[in-house]
Amino acid sequence: MTAIEWVQSAPLTQKSVEAATPNQAWRRHYLAAVIVSDLTAALATSLWVAATRPAGFPEVRVAWVIGFVLTWLAVAHLLSAYQRRLLGEGPAEYQAIARAGLCTTALIGFFGFLTRSDMPRSVVLVCVPLTGVLALLGRWAIRKRVQSARRQGRCVDRVLVIGSSPLVQQLVGQLRRFPQGGLLVVGACVPTASETLTSDLGVPVVEDLELTASTAQAMGADMVAVTATAEMDGPALRRLAWALQECGIGLAVAPALTEVTGPRLHIRPIGGLPLVTVEHPRLDGFSRVIKAVFDRAVAAVALVVLLPVFGIVAAAVRLSSPGRVLFRQRRVGRSGEQFTFLKFRTMVQDAEVQLSEIAHLNHHDSGPLFKVRHDPRITPVGAVLRRFSLDELPQLVHVLSGRMSLVGPRPPLPSEVEIYSDDAWRRLVVKPGLTGLWQISGRSDLDWDESLRLDLRYVENWSFMLDLMILWRTAHAVLRGSGAY
Repeated sequence: MTAIEWVQSAPLTQKSVEAATPNQAWRRHYLAAVIVSDLTAALATSLWVAATRPAGFPEVRVAWVIGFVLTWLAVAHLLSAYQRRLLGEGPAEYQAIARAGLCTTALIGFFGFLTRSDMPRSVVLVCVPLTGVLALLGRWAIRKRVQSARRQGRCVDRVLVIGSSPLVQQLVGQLRRFPQGGLLVVGACVPTASETLTSDLGVPVVEDLELTASTAQAMGADMVAVTATAEMDGPALRRLAWALQECGIGLAVAPALTEVTGPRLHIRPIGGLPLVTVEHPRLDGFSRVIKAVFDRAVAAVALVVLLPVFGIVAAAVRLSSPGRVLFRQRRVGRSGEQFTFLKFRTMVQDAEVQLSEIAHLNHHDSGPLFKVRHDPRITPVGAVLRRFSLDELPQLVHVLSGRMSLVGPRPPLPSEVEIYSDDAWRRLVVKPGLTGLWQISGRSDLDWDESLRLDLRYVENWSFMLDLMILWRTAHAVLRGSGAY
């Protein structure tokens, strides 16, 4: 029986319709968990402030605790911190909690002004920030648990992907590379399918877009993801949305403009037509000043704090093998400007001379990257330094001088830049980074296309919050050591 015959013959019983409706059980549990987490954070901090009240604090402590907890939960709710579409999405959740903290601070200050009460500074300076920090940690822990479950195939939404065969393959590949996103592909609908499409995808493929709604029901899909395809125009997409609404199945549209997300995308309705407007990346102006100040401040502090580590690593490199402690190499920075790149030497002194002898060991089949697993040129001490990224520490000097940033694309070699495509040149509009999306996503295990895609995603969606998130996740990536060679 073909996939089309199977779908057409599948009985649409009440049981199958219920199975096809979005599986919201895990979302209800997630929502309950984050509410309990926020409640616990607000209750714990307010009780602590009430118990250690400074002079002049109101004696009605119970009323204060109840009022603060209810205010925090209400503000968080009004600022979409409990919207189901944001649950498990990470940065969006964290930003909602940060906004809740700011608004709660403003409300407490406004209440104190109206009532002329002697509100202690500990309420604003301790209680609200501490509640925000505890709430963020709670959501982070809950999200990590959900991501772990998603890697095992649980806490997911089952997705039917429709569109042209090449775009369907591309979208399915992206979803499978990011299992923690919570979308599990269960089937595909295409106008025409190649002979190998079903085997490549590993899921049933139906060659008829008109059967999308019935296929989604029969396959128990929670959502239908539509790729950019000529067959699915405006009227067809509208009819599909109506059919899926009757079945209780969600609809998602993958835009043709990839790697652009977050605050750069806005819906602007014009005459009933929803237009997606795309703002330019925030790479200049005040945002750039904030990034530069933050980079240099952190680099200056890190250089002072890590000075003993520099001495220990330098001594280990010097004693392990003959040669210089620091390895110097020309790299390309922002706008194609070259600079002398420093790192602790992890290979034998004549490593670059031996490069031609091991060229055949490069495990990157395409692109300009050159990486060798178990490179024979790496010294024993160098292997340890690479394992924990200690060889990268001298780059803090470049961050302090302004040639590099804490977060950014990988600094390329001039020989790599010479064969860049037009798309790859886009990664040079920002400073290279000590860490980046490539560092927390697999490092040397990534092929050229994936590395380039991550760098372009960073350039197109840069924000200060994204930098902080990458720095936070870098610590875990370094300790894990995956892709470090």
